[in-house]
Amino acid sequence: MAFIKFNNCKIAGISAGVPENVEPTISNSDRYATEEYLQTTGILEKRYSNEFTASDLCLPAAERLIADLGWDRKDIDGFFFISQTPDYILPATSCVLHGRLGLPKSCMTLDISLGCSGWVYGISTAMGMVESGYLRKVLVLAGDARKHAEEEPDQLFGYAGTVTAIEYNPLKAAPVMIQLGSDGTRFDTIIRPGGGSRNQLNFNSLSPKKCEDGRHRHALQTRMKGMDVFAFGITTAPKSIKQLSKEFGFDYHDYDFVVFHQANLMMNEIIRKKLNLTPEKVPYSLTKFGNTSSASIPLTIVTQLADKLKGHKKIIGCAFGVGLSWGTIAFETDDLVISPLVELPSTNNIISDGN
Repeated sequence: MAFIKFNNCKIAGISAGVPENVEPTISNSDRYATEEYLQTTGILEKRYSNEFTASDLCLPAAERLIADLGWDRKDIDGFFFISQTPDYILPATSCVLHGRLGLPKSCMTLDISLGCSGWVYGISTAMGMVESGYLRKVLVLAGDARKHAEEEPDQLFGYAGTVTAIEYNPLKAAPVMIQLGSDGTRFDTIIRPGGGSRNQLNFNSLSPKKCEDGRHRHALQTRMKGMDVFAFGITTAPKSIKQLSKEFGFDYHDYDFVVFHQANLMMNEIIRKKLNLTPEKVPYSLTKFGNTSSASIPLTIVTQLADKLKGHKKIIGCAFGVGLSWGTIAFETDDLVISPLVELPSTNNIISDGN
């Protein structure tokens, strides 16, 4: 089991960006969205606009957070982008954003391809470099916008991009404790089968086929084994939190908030009850934003906890999903900088390569 403890760095700030456009879950054109679906998922609406990539949503959130922190861009040493919807197959989207943000050439960049657990993995990777003391200020961008091919409406997933700022802070930082895990034997539980090197794009890639849930999807669309994912989530998440607290000798009940990956309401409520957590300690953003993949934990902090994190607070984040992979992080904050949510209107002026 991968346990990690960082003693010399802290989370300094968090921001998020979403499309301004609100899509209600129930619409006349969607036969899958029923009242039963609403009760199960808890998702009443989501943010959606096919104009935006994940990097488009992260960019203004990064600019806002840099300003709110009072950081000088020339002092940013590292830049990480976590997503399963990159701008291009190559180059890495972190390089694209590096240029758009005007960061110094001395700033290293790195893409990490992960979904639901991506924020915890990204924070762990970034802190591993900051812990050395040679990287002092880094940004971790996490988000997804499934702008790929025309498809049936999917009520579950919303678009969002988030930014987390990490600083080297050897004198005042409280320990950051992390537990990570993977089960690659079940890699196909959540999968987009086409478009990669194994199943390359061809004339049949956009031909819809019936999936086990009765919906028709083509090879460039994500599909999942719903019951397997559900069983994985309600088993793995509480176990991960308990293992982390046992390893480092703390009681997770003493933490102010526990923020889960926003999978769906029924799954998360089972996890909450298994851990004997009160509803007040477990915030939800999925009601208005849907499942936002790697963005869901920081987005929940920005939209649900901004006015509740004054002074010293203790937070646990627990994410689980595609991979299958999972990660839990326990950290403390002192007057965490949380930027107001950036809502992007549709402008038709999004960056393009001209093709």
